[in-house]
Amino acid sequence: MGVTLDLSRPAAKPPATVRPNLCGMTRAELAAALVAADVVPAAKAKMRATQLWRWIHHYGVTDFERMTDVAKETRAVLAQAFNLARPEIVERQVSKDGTRKYLIRLAPGIEVETVYIPDVGRAGALCVSSQVGCTLNCTFCHTGTQALVRNLTAAEIVAQVQVARDDLEEWPSPKEDRRLTNIVFMGMGEPLYNLDHVAAAIDIIADNEGIAISRRRITVSTSGVVPELHDLGEKTQAMLAISLHATNDALRDVLVPLNKKYPLDQLMAGIRAYPGLSNARRVTFEYVMLKGVNDTPAEAKALVQMLKGIPAKINLIPFNPWPGTAYECSSWSTIEAFAAILNRGGYASPIRTPRGRDILAACGQLKSESEKLRASARRKIAVPASDA
Repeated sequence: MGVTLDLSRPAAKPPATVRPNLCGMTRAELAAALVAADVVPAAKAKMRATQLWRWIHHYGVTDFERMTDVAKETRAVLAQAFNLARPEIVERQVSKDGTRKYLIRLAPGIEVETVYIPDVGRAGALCVSSQVGCTLNCTFCHTGTQALVRNLTAAEIVAQVQVARDDLEEWPSPKEDRRLTNIVFMGMGEPLYNLDHVAAAIDIIADNEGIAISRRRITVSTSGVVPELHDLGEKTQAMLAISLHATNDALRDVLVPLNKKYPLDQLMAGIRAYPGLSNARRVTFEYVMLKGVNDTPAEAKALVQMLKGIPAKINLIPFNPWPGTAYECSSWSTIEAFAAILNRGGYASPIRTPRGRDILAACGQLKSESEKLRASARRKIAVPASDA
């Protein structure tokens, strides 16, 4: 008796429909999405988008059923077409100084770290990431040892703010007595290599009917992607910070390899042309203090000369150690002597108090946990069995 084998493949199941998340859409995108999903006609889209915007960004709701001034039938349609979910918090760590670090999983294998720092700015600052990993390879920075995975979307950047405000219990968006008053793009990645999404995220964060953090309290830090500086100022009106760390090209080429592409003379010219630069909108220069590398009185004097005429302040950052680094932090007396020279030169030069060192949440220490675990696994594989 013959046997017939059916070698045809079973029909593949259609992929599950992913409902778009409204939380990271700009106002225009939100209105367009409502029309495309047949929630409202085009004539009413702007009004409905404004209504939803307040629920999402002022009240922080994650459930359409809580939108009590939206008709029940409309809420049901919204819930079928869209979602308001937050990304997963894989780990939440709290430092002994009150700093909070969140490891946020945005998708399988896609994780970023975000840090809330109390007592910074008016009340507290959130350090957000703009990329998973980084391409810049700054030699003193732990984040720079993680290869770039991808840019974050505007939605994923805004989600970091929403997650922090959930944890701080700051919904509805308060006008006074806020704990989160400032946003700094100083986390993982180079923001100017992801400028369109960074700009869209700032539009959402700064909107007065939502999270309502003033653009004057949003700072974007760059290592010096000179061609994008003007567009950053025009698109965002954000405050500018420059990750500087050296006063000559030879040293900066080592510390910040991007300098080989955009050397200091080009960088300074781009900064001087930054839109809105004034005494009221000073540039912040970040200068990490590395023992025996960039911390001499001569380099402090060179820094004063290089910044001459630029409305600026200089943040001196004691180096935050991380596993495997070859650098050491300058002594406190060396940092104070460096600051004194800058002060005499007319520049405010606060020494940044290290925060969150005990949970690797300080400046230059961020690196997603999945990457740390993969690196640990690679090291274990590399160790011969006899050495284990």
